[in-house]
Amino acid sequence: MPKLAANLSYLFTEMPLIERFGAAASAGFRGVEILNPYELEPGAIAAELRKHGLTQVLLNTPAGDAAKGERGLAALPGRGTDFMASFERALAYARATQCKRLHVLAGVPPKDRPRNEAEETYVANLRRAADEVASEGITLQLEPLNTRDAPGYFINTTGETLRLIERIDRPNVALQFDLYHCQIMEGDLATHVHALKGRFTHVQIAGVPGRHEPDVGEINYPYLLGLLDETGYQGWVAAEYRPRSGTLAGLGWARPWGITPK
Repeated sequence: MPKLAANLSYLFTEMPLIERFGAAASAGFRGVEILNPYELEPGAIAAELRKHGLTQVLLNTPAGDAAKGERGLAALPGRGTDFMASFERALAYARATQCKRLHVLAGVPPKDRPRNEAEETYVANLRRAADEVASEGITLQLEPLNTRDAPGYFINTTGETLRLIERIDRPNVALQFDLYHCQIMEGDLATHVHALKGRFTHVQIAGVPGRHEPDVGEINYPYLLGLLDETGYQGWVAAEYRPRSGTLAGLGWARPWGITPK
């Protein structure tokens, strides 16, 4: 049975971030993830987790300057110092919340620079970051994003991401398997679940094409969540979607897996 987590950057946005922890717990979630936790202090998040018996399952590294279109810094040539500063900031949050997975945002490399420069930068930055946290049991997650939602993003497919993971060659670097992005870019999700067995350590879901509830659109999630169980996956499955008519109203899809919105 999958362990469902709530992405608090997408769900329960009817209320301030600090109140979403309690709302997620009341609905039956035992884990949460946050894309951008940096509006709150690490201690405030840790206190909410303890208060509501929640596990922080994933945090993102800072995206950078949104006004400049930045979506991460890890693959930006010449920005190694900025990347490590952003990574240290994320690490402070991970340590305070006892979060063991950090999604390292690659970013959108400049179009006027050769792609191999971005790749060499990315590999070097990930090796350095992975080495820093290896003794703490923290895994760095690499997530390919689809080109429709994230044009220009450095990694877009699972195969491309796995090749980079092999180049980085660190045991605490793994694939973040977002079925929404994979469906848009590659399709054939059931085959991917089997073929990628053991290569991913975090899963995210949303309906395609609108990124709404998982019971809306072209993906058969009950079937795929069953396949994850069959392959022995025991990690978290995070709900990362935009509710159509309020979070609680759209959580009926999750009742078979222990979510009981009130």
